Amino acid sequence: MRSGMQPRSKSAADSTAKGQIRQTNEALILLAAEKVFARAGFGGATMAAIAEGSGLPKANLHYYFGSKEVLYRAVLARILNDWLVPAHGISHDAEPRAALENYIRAKMALSAQRPDASKVFANELLHGAPVVRTLLATELRSLMQEKASVVQAWVDAGRMAPVDAVHLFFTIWAATQTYADFDVQVCAVLGKEALEPADYRRATEHVVSLLLRGCGL
Repeated sequence: MRSGMQPRSKSAADSTAKGQIRQTNEALILLAAEKVFARAGFGGATMAAIAEGSGLPKANLHYYFGSKEVLYRAVLARILNDWLVPAHGISHDAEPRAALENYIRAKMALSAQRPDASKVFANELLHGAPVVRTLLATELRSLMQEKASVVQAWVDAGRMAPVDAVHLFFTIWAATQTYADFDVQVCAVLGKEALEPADYRRATEHVVSLLLRGCGL
C-alpha cells in the first residue's frame, strides 16, 4: 500500500512544481511585455523583444499566451486588476480621510514602481480602448459606481466636504498617473534626467495634501 501511494504523492509534487514554474514564467513574460508595449506600442512590439526581456525562449511566450494579441490582453487585464485592488479599502465603515489617503498613496506608488503599466494603459485609451473598452464599461464602471456611492454617503453624512463623487476619482487618477504617463514633461520642468524616490515622496505628499484639503479632510 505504501508503494502504491508514493507515485500519487510524487505526481502531486510534480504538479505543484509545474504550477509554480508556470506562475514564475508568466510573471516574467507579463513584466517584460509591459515594458516593451510601453516603449514600442502594440504595433511596434515583437514577441522576440519580449522574450529577450523576459530571459525566456520565444517558444515559451507562444506556449503560455499563444499570440501577441493574447499577451497584450493579459497585460492590460493585469494592469487594470492591480489598479482596482487599492480601491477596495474605500468602504462604508472606513474612516474617510484614511481610506482616501491610502488610495491616493497606493496609486502614487504604482506610478512610481510600474510607470510602464500606466503608459501601456494610457496608450490603449488614446487609441480608443479597442481591447479594454468592455472591461471599462463593466468591471471598472461597476466598481467605481460602488465606490462613488461610498463617497456620496460620507458627504451626505457630513463626514467630508461636498464633492462630485465620480469626478473625484477622475481627479485622483489624473493627479497620480501624470507622474508616470508624462514623466518626460515632469523631468524637463524639474531639470532632471529621471524622477528619483525623493521626487515621488515630494509629489505624493503634495497630491495627498491637495486632494484631502479639497475634500475637507
